[in-house]
Amino acid sequence: MKKPLSETALDQLFRDARTYNGYLDTPVSDEQLTAIWDLMKMGPTSANMLPARLIWCTSDAAKKRLAAHAMDSNADKIIAAPVSVIIAMDYEFHEHLPELFPHTDAKSWFEGDLEGRKTGAMRNSSLQGAYFIMAARALGLDTGPMSGFNNDTLDKDFFADTPNIKSNFISTLGYGDDSTIFERSPRPDFARFNTIL
Repeated sequence: MKKPLSETALDQLFRDARTYNGYLDTPVSDEQLTAIWDLMKMGPTSANMLPARLIWCTSDAAKKRLAAHAMDSNADKIIAAPVSVIIAMDYEFHEHLPELFPHTDAKSWFEGDLEGRKTGAMRNSSLQGAYFIMAARALGLDTGPMSGFNNDTLDKDFFADTPNIKSNFISTLGYGDDSTIFERSPRPDFARFNTIL
């Protein structure tokens, strides 16, 4: 039987973790990006479909290119962050299922069903985006997930050669600057939004 994580670990992952609007001037290495992926890929997705496709914008040029598709306040955050990440989704994830889910012919479940693949890709890439956030936190990094950008223009820019891939959301990544966070918004008690039957 597994033991609960320490209170310190729970604080880092949940209770003290925040969404950051700015970061310290401390670089994030490619090895750290790989370490995030190596954790987040272990989180469950339907039939191990793993539809998320990530673009890690680390250069100034890449961040400025990404920022061009965001509202002004988000553009500034994207450019200033050590890394900004596009969490996207592949509507043709089923092509990889013979390798990723070899137990049965899962590819056939999705062939000819683009709408079903879109639903599955959105749901499961969103899950993977959450795993990205938690993996980054587990490794001592901070994130700033955001909407507030034009999905259509971003997709035409970054995924013109792969029209089956569409953006889901963006996140900044780095070592968070505590001076850039707001007071924590309310988190209701269990009884307000939960029902036990």
